[in-house]
Amino acid sequence: MEGRVAEEKNGLGQLESLFSWGVEWEKRSLGGHFPVCRTIVAFSSATGIAAMNLSDTRVAGCLLTGIPGLEHLHIWLSVPFCTMYIAALAGNGILICIILFQPSLHEPMYIFLSLLASADVLLSTSTMPKALANFWLGSSHISFDGCLTQMFFIHFLFVADSAILLAMAFDRYVAICSPLRYATILTRKVIGQIIAATLTLSFIIMFPSVFLLKRLHYCRINVIAHTFCEHMGIARLSCSDISINVWYGLAAALLSTGLDIILIAISYIRILLAVFHLSSQEARSKALSTCGSHICVILLFYIPALFSVFAYRFGGKHIPRYVHILLANLYVVIPPMLNPIIYGVRTKQILEGAKQMFSNLAKEFK
Repeated sequence: MEGRVAEEKNGLGQLESLFSWGVEWEKRSLGGHFPVCRTIVAFSSATGIAAMNLSDTRVAGCLLTGIPGLEHLHIWLSVPFCTMYIAALAGNGILICIILFQPSLHEPMYIFLSLLASADVLLSTSTMPKALANFWLGSSHISFDGCLTQMFFIHFLFVADSAILLAMAFDRYVAICSPLRYATILTRKVIGQIIAATLTLSFIIMFPSVFLLKRLHYCRINVIAHTFCEHMGIARLSCSDISINVWYGLAAALLSTGLDIILIAISYIRILLAVFHLSSQEARSKALSTCGSHICVILLFYIPALFSVFAYRFGGKHIPRYVHILLANLYVVIPPMLNPIIYGVRTKQILEGAKQMFSNLAKEFK
């Protein structure tokens, strides 16, 4: 009996905390400029869900607050994010179609590029629709299983993206450093093995994180101060020891992405050394242009992502929360938006393929 009374008191305390959070969110985010109805509806829904089982987030689900400290700018922030998301979908979709329907582009470099474009579309789609729904409609609730699913696909696709960039670096290394052996090294069978290894290893690396989160006992308010579900964001809702989650996440980042970065750096160092030994100035300029584009995309992909990973674990007290979350959102839309431009528009074969594809489409509609 006493245990039940204590549990009810704990539940009331959690409801009071959730109500306080809802009121504070209303004050900060709307500031009197928007109707209060949306927040009241969202809070009422959240309260009803939390009341289902206050001691278990796995039943009540999670609440994604958006970007804490910038709630009053959610509507305005949604405009550039939505624009970048649409541009990423359109650009990568067109790039995939060009490579798919142009037989002349069925080469290793373009196959890897189409795989990167597909992963980019899925990565941005796993985060942006929910974030935009939160910004526009106040749709902050997500089920616990839905949160785990989103978390898995975000991290899985990020690791896969990193491995694809490594495969593309290897492709450029073979093309520049061993051009005569390029066709014999990167055969269709080898390309298939690289793609299968990329997806399999990404799955193996990230799938245990789901079980590491499911084993935890959740007994706190189920509010995640973010626009999407991250591994550590979910783990910190628990009142269990999460040291295994911390070290596993760090090890996964270092041993997968960190190793990819080292191998990519070695590849491009050797590529640059080979380029500077080329006798033809035109060939040297072309190789440097291609490598420069690749390096820009690689830096744009890794810097905000790694900053997000390490800031979340070690820099929470020194870095404003909204900076971390903004960067986390940018790394899932900016690289997907720019990759078709950098890899596609600056590649002559893809430009010619695009002209031919649109020319054929124009003829069909006449």
